Amino acid sequence: MIRFGIVGTNWITEAFIKAASNIEDFELAAVYSRTLERAKEFSEKYGVEAAFTNLEEMAASEAIDAVYIATPNSLHAEQALIFLKNKKHVICEKPIAANRVELAEMIQAAKENDVLLMEAMKTPFLPSFKSVQKNLHKIGKIRRFTATQSQYSSRYDAYKAGTVLNAFNPDFASGSLMDIGIYCIYPAVMLMGRPVKIQANGYLLESGADGQGSIILSYNDSEAIISHSKITNSPVPSEIQGENGSILIDKISNPKNVKIVYRDGTEEDITPAQAEDTMMYEAMEFIELIKSGKRESDVNSYEMSMAVMEIMDEARAQIGLKFPGDK
Repeated sequence: MIRFGIVGTNWITEAFIKAASNIEDFELAAVYSRTLERAKEFSEKYGVEAAFTNLEEMAASEAIDAVYIATPNSLHAEQALIFLKNKKHVICEKPIAANRVELAEMIQAAKENDVLLMEAMKTPFLPSFKSVQKNLHKIGKIRRFTATQSQYSSRYDAYKAGTVLNAFNPDFASGSLMDIGIYCIYPAVMLMGRPVKIQANGYLLESGADGQGSIILSYNDSEAIISHSKITNSPVPSEIQGENGSILIDKISNPKNVKIVYRDGTEEDITPAQAEDTMMYEAMEFIELIKSGKRESDVNSYEMSMAVMEIMDEARAQIGLKFPGDK
């Protein structure tokens, strides 16, 4: 049994708990919130005895083996380091850090303290994405990957009304690229590797956060075209174009339906069975790694997280998107 602490009491935390509760070796043992009232409210909801308002005390506690961090992006590195240095395993929401310098420090701390650190990007572990990888050879030489994730933020209306919430505040290392664009970048790197050239464009709001943007990742004989937005919505699927056909992915952030459309017009449904609570797959990977004594995921590896972070750093530099933690 792996005893988890939770840092952050929001909707994604609840989704993680719900999904991870399907795993026999998952136990929710502690909760952290900035206020005691909220910590107690959340812990009582899930029948947890340990409620903390001090991260250092939580990290030093013998009540937990691992922690799931789901706080604003700007806090990920600072909070993860506290737990890593207390020899607790850490699974941290995407993006795992605000920049490559922070990520490097986190990786070093994990290695020095012999604990597991993993980015909570679920897509690579989903049966649907694994089916894409398994069937990729059928479409021949890959020439283009078009990935789109445009999801109108529920907080954008407040922004337009004059209230700048975390989602559109660069002080929290948030915005379209970090919160949404990463869903496109991660599979691009998984499928095509590190690009040889990066070209980025973005629209910066008055707050300094990006509302939308696009990136072209160039390779020697192919390209990935990424489109992301938190101020528009799009039902358009993502597509991997090969010389013999294309693979269509309904939603790149949470693929459920995938199919091949061959050059002659015939189609093949390659959608596998998949659990509704898709965060279960990343939790399962994390728990299995701990149980087996491994200190790095072969899938969401340090190299993978760093490659994605370096692309986002370069894209931000090109569009002038700056965060307080940048060095």
